[in-house]
Amino acid sequence: MTTKVINPRTITPKKKKGFFKTLGGQYQLMIMSVPMLLYVLLFNYAPMWGWIIAFQEYKPELGLLGSKWVGMKNFEFLFSKQDFILSIRNTFAMSLINLVFGTVSAILLALLLNEVRNRTFKRSVQTVTYLPHFLSMVIVVGMAQNIFASNGSANDVLLGLGLVKEPVFWLGKGEYFWWLVGVINVWKEVGWGTIIYIAAMTSIDPSLYEAAAIDGAGRFQRILHVTLPGIKSTFMVLLIMNIGHLMEAGFEIQYLMRNGMVQKYSDTIDIMSLLYSFGARPQYGRGVAAGMFKSIVGIVLLLGANKIAQVMDEETLI
Repeated sequence: MTTKVINPRTITPKKKKGFFKTLGGQYQLMIMSVPMLLYVLLFNYAPMWGWIIAFQEYKPELGLLGSKWVGMKNFEFLFSKQDFILSIRNTFAMSLINLVFGTVSAILLALLLNEVRNRTFKRSVQTVTYLPHFLSMVIVVGMAQNIFASNGSANDVLLGLGLVKEPVFWLGKGEYFWWLVGVINVWKEVGWGTIIYIAAMTSIDPSLYEAAAIDGAGRFQRILHVTLPGIKSTFMVLLIMNIGHLMEAGFEIQYLMRNGMVQKYSDTIDIMSLLYSFGARPQYGRGVAAGMFKSIVGIVLLLGANKIAQVMDEETLI
């Protein structure tokens, strides 16, 4: 019996489809994406025309074309003010706390739920943990203020356990503010963030767990060597996206919980933008300049994180 030898030179590589051929073959999907594309262009990109206000002494009665051009003076003013520098610090610190606490808590909860075999209990825990995501932030902050008040349940527990001798003034000391924001965000969003990791875990091949069990791996070892590597790509994509939002610590929690005693720790870039734009003497150019600075830094962080992941040969977003 003879075998036919194929000359590699006679094999013609398959031509890559051109853009228009691909477009024609997937035109249904393209048509379906048009409404979302228009939505993004209309509400995310079209308003960027307003960034020109950052370089003007904008007056509503004169409009964009009639307002005085001041160049970089609005940015120079912002970076000459101590309160704006503090807002950058506060924004970055609270964002970093939210990122670390939120990511770690979501992964831990997903790992624990993935190990639960009772479906009724598992679904009940999932439902209870992600329901706070749908609560208004006003309600959440109101609950937090009651819990962390001087006569609230948090102090009652600490006093009952003998961990403190007098009530802690949680809401009036700036050094506690960042951590309170982190705890509130975790309580509200941990269940919602867990959904993505649980979905990633369900896609892991069950035979990998079986092989690890045959080799003598315990439950913890299977988590360490099978589950965590299985969600690595999901973790990297979410991490890159979250790093791009490091300059967005939030607005509602900080604005609702701020007071004169914690103002140096609570004011974020978003709050400063609001105060500049709609204060007693509105300075719209300075408010837009603050928002523009935050957006540009976010884009740089996103691209930088994506590039680092690409160099490390990890899953990338772009």
